[in-house]
Amino acid sequence: MKEIPVSEITATVSRLCIEANIDLGSDVEEAFRRMGETEPSPTGKEVLNLLLENAAIAREERMPICQDTGLAVIFMEIGQDVHFTGGDLEAAIHEGVRQGYKKGYLRKSTCHPFTRKNLGDNTPAIIHTRIVPGDKVHLIVEPKGGGSENMSRVVMLSPSDGIEGIKAYVIQRVKESGPNPCPPIVVGVGIGGTFERAAFLAKKATLRPIGTKNPDPDLEKLESEIFDAVNKLGIGPAGLGGKTTALAVHIEMMPCHIASLPLAVNIQCHAGRHKEAIL
Repeated sequence: MKEIPVSEITATVSRLCIEANIDLGSDVEEAFRRMGETEPSPTGKEVLNLLLENAAIAREERMPICQDTGLAVIFMEIGQDVHFTGGDLEAAIHEGVRQGYKKGYLRKSTCHPFTRKNLGDNTPAIIHTRIVPGDKVHLIVEPKGGGSENMSRVVMLSPSDGIEGIKAYVIQRVKESGPNPCPPIVVGVGIGGTFERAAFLAKKATLRPIGTKNPDPDLEKLESEIFDAVNKLGIGPAGLGGKTTALAVHIEMMPCHIASLPLAVNIQCHAGRHKEAIL
């Protein structure tokens, strides 16, 4: 049995909150460069170059990539042979978010749904946990901005809608979103499970590194078809026109009930931020 003090969880979450908001992933930057080379719109090409410049300034100056530093979404894979000591695990995660957003001078965005009063410390975090074999803890912090989250949807399709129905809905969702989620975007798609599980799968899909292939050949084909169709919509970088509307389309799928076809679309903005650590 491996013991991990919850204070270590707090320190790690705090650090990852800051790093995720100031250090854009190399996969995202490489996608900007790669798609900038083939972007036919001069304005679109300029936007992609500006996004690269913005990422470099954020990293060098230790300041946020975007003023919307998001709600803190935490993914945890906890080894079944791990024992946490020294306090409550979820409280430790919330404290890590609280400390990270304070130390990093990151905007606090949590508020009461009715009064809209800001809670002042960006807690509570949104926490997803999974128990896995082993004695390690895998932590991922994904700050999720409001603009892209607002464009996300869950729908219960009819089983008869099938693959074509899935494709049509995802493409239409991106079309209707237009410039609102700050393209170029990553389109996370969750298929199957239940209403709430599909949403989780879609968000998890946004974490896959851009440029990596889906291990399921059928899903890889579906990703490619949706990706091509989305980039023919003409929305382009920052919604100013062009063919770089999406940097990637990533799909996660699991079995569902015989009477259902749950589908979720979780859109991530151009600042596809997340950082991870293994304890």
